[in-house]
Amino acid sequence: MPVQFIGAIGSNGGSESRVSSRAVVDKVYLGAIARAHEAAGFDRVLVGYFSGAPDGFQVVAYAAQQTEKLAFLLAHRPGFVAPTLAARQLATLDHFSSGRLAVHIITGGSNAEQQRDGDFLTKEERYARTDEYLEVVRQSWTATEPFDHEGEHYHVVDSFSGVKPVQQPYLPVFFGGSSDAAIAVAGKHADVFALWGETLAQTAETIDRVREAAAKHGRENHIQFSLSLRPVLGRTEEEAWARADRILDAAKALRGTGRQFGRHDGSAPSVGSQRLLEAAAGGPVRDKRLWTEIAALTGAGGNSTGLVGTAEQVAESLLDYHDLGITNFLIRGFDPLEDAIEYGRDLIPLVRAAVAERDALPQAAE
Repeated sequence: MPVQFIGAIGSNGGSESRVSSRAVVDKVYLGAIARAHEAAGFDRVLVGYFSGAPDGFQVVAYAAQQTEKLAFLLAHRPGFVAPTLAARQLATLDHFSSGRLAVHIITGGSNAEQQRDGDFLTKEERYARTDEYLEVVRQSWTATEPFDHEGEHYHVVDSFSGVKPVQQPYLPVFFGGSSDAAIAVAGKHADVFALWGETLAQTAETIDRVREAAAKHGRENHIQFSLSLRPVLGRTEEEAWARADRILDAAKALRGTGRQFGRHDGSAPSVGSQRLLEAAAGGPVRDKRLWTEIAALTGAGGNSTGLVGTAEQVAESLLDYHDLGITNFLIRGFDPLEDAIEYGRDLIPLVRAAVAERDALPQAAE
C-alpha cells in the first residue's frame, strides 16, 4: 500500500532544542515552512493544538493560500465549540482549501492543559463526550434533512448544515490516544489511528488493539495507521549520532528556563506518554535506531522519539514499521524548516521508491 508522509507546521520555528526568536504569529515563516513541505513532497502537514497556541483554523486557512497541493491535518479538541458549529467550520475550511483538509481529533491527555480552557471533565468523561461529538459532527456532514440529537453531552433540535465537505461523504478523521477509552472510540470513528513513535513490539500491540476495537463495528479493514517520529539524519551514522547528541545537549540547556517544550506543568503523563517512557526505560536506543533520550528528558509530553542514522538506515527502519501496517508517517525535525527540506531531498524519495517496489512484487509474480 502506498505510503503517505505528514509533516508539521506552525507560525514560528521552535522545538525542544531550539527557541524561536520569531513572533508567535509570523506570517512569513508560516508561508515559508508550508511551501517548503509542499516542495519536499509531503502529502499533508499537521497543525497542532495547544491551549496557548494560535488558532489552528486560521493557521490552516493562511497556509492553504500559500500552497497549491499540500493537504492539511488540523488538530481539534472536542468540547470547546458545539459539534454542529465545528462541522460547519471544518466543511467551510475544506472548501477554502479545495478539499485538502483532514481533522485530527485530540481528546486531551492532560487535565492541566484542558483546564486552561475551562474543561474540568475527567479523561473518561472526555472520551465519552468525544464519541458523542463525532456522532453529531458526522451527522451534520451527511444529513440531507434536519435532525435531532439528544445525548449526555449534546442536545440539538432541527439541526441542519447547508455546507457539506468537498470530500464526500466526510473529511478524513485521524484520532489519537492510547488508553482503553481512546481506543474504543477510535475503533468506532477513526479513519486513521495515530501513534507516537513506539518500539516495533509496542506498535504491533497497539495496532492489534485498535483493529480489535474496530472489528466490533465492522471496521477492522477500514482503519489505517499513522506513526509519528523525529528523524535525525547524517551523511554517516557517526555524524547522525553526533547531531543527536547536540540536540540532546541543547534540549537539556533549555530545561528549567520556562521556554522548553514537553510536559513541565506537574501533570501526570497520558497513557501515550507512559508508553514512550516505558520504551525509554529500556535504553536510549531501541530496536535498530529508535532514539528515546528526548522523550525521557521531556517526560514524553508529545511526539518525542526519533530515528537516528543515514537516510538509508532511517528508511530501513520506517519500512520495518510499514511491514506492521503503518501507511502514514508523521515526521518532523528539531530544526523544523531545515529538516523538512532535508527529508524531502534525502529520506522521502527512498521510502516511496522502496514501498513502490514492494507493492509491485505481487503483480510481477502473477
